[in-house]
This record gives sequence, structure tokens and C-alpha cells, in this order.
Amino acid sequence: MRTITVVVFVLLSALVLVSGFASATDPEKRVKECKHQCKQHKGYTEQEREICRSQCEKEFEESGGGRRHEDPEKRLRECRESCPEGRGQTRALCRFRCQQKYGQGKGDVGGGKYYYDVEEEEKEEMFGEGGEEREETPYVFRDEHFLTKARSQHGRVDILQRFTEKSELLKGIENYRIGVLEANPQTFVNPGHFDADGVLFVAQGRGTFTIIREDRGRTTSRSEIKRHSFNIETGDVIRVHAGTPAYIVNKHESQKLVIINFIRPVNAPGTFEAFHGAGGENPESFFRAFSPELLAAAFKVDRESLQRIFQQQQEGTIMKASKEQIRALTHGEEGGGIWPFGGESSGPFNLLHRRPVQRNKYGQLFEADPNEFEQLEDLDLMVSFANFTQGAMAGPFYNSKATKIAYVVDGEGYFEMACPHVSSTRKGRRGQSGRAEGSRQGPSYGQVKSRLTRGMVFIVPAGHPVATVASTNSNLQVLCFEVNARDNFKFQLAGKNNVMSKMESQALELGFGVPAREVEKIFRNQNEEFFFPGPEMQQQRRRGYSDV
Repeated sequence: MRTITVVVFVLLSALVLVSGFASATDPEKRVKECKHQCKQHKGYTEQEREICRSQCEKEFEESGGGRRHEDPEKRLRECRESCPEGRGQTRALCRFRCQQKYGQGKGDVGGGKYYYDVEEEEKEEMFGEGGEEREETPYVFRDEHFLTKARSQHGRVDILQRFTEKSELLKGIENYRIGVLEANPQTFVNPGHFDADGVLFVAQGRGTFTIIREDRGRTTSRSEIKRHSFNIETGDVIRVHAGTPAYIVNKHESQKLVIINFIRPVNAPGTFEAFHGAGGENPESFFRAFSPELLAAAFKVDRESLQRIFQQQQEGTIMKASKEQIRALTHGEEGGGIWPFGGESSGPFNLLHRRPVQRNKYGQLFEADPNEFEQLEDLDLMVSFANFTQGAMAGPFYNSKATKIAYVVDGEGYFEMACPHVSSTRKGRRGQSGRAEGSRQGPSYGQVKSRLTRGMVFIVPAGHPVATVASTNSNLQVLCFEVNARDNFKFQLAGKNNVMSKMESQALELGFGVPAREVEKIFRNQNEEFFFPGPEMQQQRRRGYSDV
């Protein structure tokens, strides 16, 4: 009887959860959030959580799930048929976006997940002849790997799952997380602090960032807590130490504010929490965890006043603000004007205002390393931003020490990486000598390959050669957080400064088993450095020459 009662209670709870998310526009997000609430419920056993999750899925399916009962194959086919005619990356990317929207895994039908094979010619258009994408790579994270931690009608905060949840190969970066904040125009992000260090990159928009921090006097060791406000814009990098209270204002009247956050937890590896002091019911204030009599004594007020303050807020973490409130929050600070017009030298710096470390007509690379910026020094972190022109590529190259956590800010393209930890597509084939591949000495390198679209994250471990290519219909912008960056060096494997071209002729001849002049002709032919014309751009040029 007790078991039946518990099951009924859990089912009713799941119904409430589903109805609570009914206003969400994305059906997949609704069921995802419902399941997350089941997981987070402290009073449930693991069996009860499973019952709750199943009921979320059932209620969502029975309610229609948006267009859930429509033929998913038909929806996908209609989308693909609407793509441009002809061949090339534009058509291939359009058809791929259709598959992203309506299909992820083969044989998974329903709920917007019907798989449709990508034709061989499309693979060639995207990746070149014989190209294939490895869908189940441990190094690529898409939208479904993000968890929504806070959402209101005025914005959202998404956090990428722990890296080791996908693969133990990523254990070296298990103590890092990636977050994305999107705040609508004229909004306020509620004050709070994290038990984690953060490095924020402003990917879009303008706003004001305010922190409360301890300042030590110049003539005395006595410290004082002060408020500091900073104007922020696209390209700004901001360091926030763990425990620092902060809040953000999007003062723009029409543009979203988008911030990418690199997070390093300080309590438990890969796990962190937000703490809101200002709040009520939503977000909940941590003051509510204390007994009323304790708070009344601490603040020297009556309990009725406390009760009113901590029950009013219902707007969520991100809320709308009036023009008067925005104006007051974005003008002036204690002890001076808003940085850089009178603030601290340790405030934000703009990565995109720096001189590029690599630049030509095919792309730009901006870097800020821990040797130059003390804000990044104790994190041993480099922040970089690469802007590829349409059809251009970078690499292959590899980092000597640093592991790269890359976020696609905008555009489309793909990347390829050599990896000894994944199975090789060449296994079982025989070389020219006729010997089985398994008889060779040394490691076998598998190919990690994936399309890149806005909002995706991909990982490049230290020592792994990698190349990135932009599509021919848009620039590709990639933000990188590179950990273990101190004394790291980028070894270029192509271009006029590549490492192979620096070796003696005899070393090349012995290493490749062919005359040195043949090897040198390959590795010393490229005149550009780091950024080059990509495969399709090269093919177009060759076709143009042949037509003359």
C-alpha cells in the first residue's frame, strides 16, 4: 500500500512539473526540464526519480509534443527539399541543419528525432572526397548536452554537462565547465555569487557588469568592500574570482547580451552552485535557509519585515528593468566613474582590440595568455578568438601543452582531428606492402570529424593535430579557452613556418622513405601562414585555372 501511495504521489508531481513547463516554446526543452526537476528532487529515491522521468515523457507525448504525432520523416524530407538546388557547401549545410533539427540518431523515430542518411555526394561537398563525420565522438558537444539552469521570459542560463559524463578521455578537464548567458534587451541579471572562478567573454551586445569586492588601502592594511562597475562590449574578457557578488545589466534597447563563461569550481571537481542573496521565491534567496529569529537578530529588525522582503521576488534570475532603473545602474560607481573612465586597471580587457597574432586575408587570430594578463595567470589559461573568412581553414597544428575547449560563436564549418584514442577508419586495410595494418608498430590514429554550427563545443587535447574549416557561405568565429597554457607552443604542421620544413633533408628522407626533394616539395609549397584557402576554395581555384 505504501508503494502504491508513493507511486501515485510521484505521478501527480510529474503532472505538476509538466504543466509548469507548458509555456515553454520548445517541446524538447519542456520534457528535458521536467526530467531534470525529477532528478533534482531531494525527497525521491532513484526508483521514484525513474518513475517521475517516465511520466514526464508520457505526458509530453500524450499532449502532442508540439508536432510530435506528425510524420517525422515527412517533416525532414520537406525541410531538405526546401534547400537550394545544385551542389556545394551551401546546399549540404542546409540539408545538415534539417537533420540537426529533426534527426540525430539512426533508428530513433518520433519526438523530432528521425534519422535521414546523408548522401555520399553531400559528405564530399562538406568534407571532400571520401569524407565522413564521426557522430559519436567524445570530443563534440551539441545543444542537447547543455542543461538549462535558469530561465525566464527575459533570458536564460545554460551550462554544459560535465566533460567526463561523456568520456573518461576528458578527465584532464573534468574540473572545468562552460556556461552561456543570454539576456534580452533592457534586462537585469539578479545579484549572486558562485563557488567557482569564472572568465567571461562577451560574445554579443553591450552592458554594465558590477562586482562587489574587497579593496585594500594604499597606506594601510585595512580592507574595505566597494562596488565597481564596468562598461562591457563584444570582445571583452572579465575575470571574476570565486565568491564575488556580481550582477549584469543589458542596457541595449534592441540587442541581446550573450556571455560565454569559463568556470573552474573551487569546492568539488566539476560541480558548482549559484548563491543568490537578493531574491525571494524565484530566484530563492539563501537567506531563507536561516531561521527567522536568527535573521531578525542579525539585521536588528522585526520578523514581519523580513517575511515581506524574502517572499516578493517571483520574476526569475533575469528580469525586465525600466529605463530609469537601467540608467541608474549604468552610471557611476563608488570612488569614480565606470571603467575605463576612472575605474580599476584590473577591469575587463578587450580581446578583439588587441593586435592579431596571426592575420591574413583568410582569417585573424587574437590571443591573451597568462604571461601578459595577470587576471589569467593563476588559472593558467589562454583565451583566444579565431575569425575564419568564408571557405578558409587553419591548421593542421597542435598545442604542446594546452587542451583547447572551443565554443562556436557564429558561422558554420567543420573540423578534423587525429586521435590515437578512437578507432581508425583504416583498420583492417592492407598497405602497399600487402601486410595487414595490425602488424605495424606504433599507434594508429583515428579521425575525429564533425560539422560545426553556432553554439557547439569541441575539445582538442594537447598534442592532437587539428584543422578547422569555414563553410563557403559564412565566416566562422570560434572562441577558445586553452587550459595548461603557460609555456604552451603552437606547432604548425602546414604553412611557411611548419615544423616539418625545419628538419634536415636526410631526416625527411629517412622518415618518409622517399627522396627528400619530394617531401620538401610538399611541406615548402604553402606561402601563407596559419590561415589558408580551404579545400573547396582550392578546388574552385583549380577549376578556374583549368577553364582558362
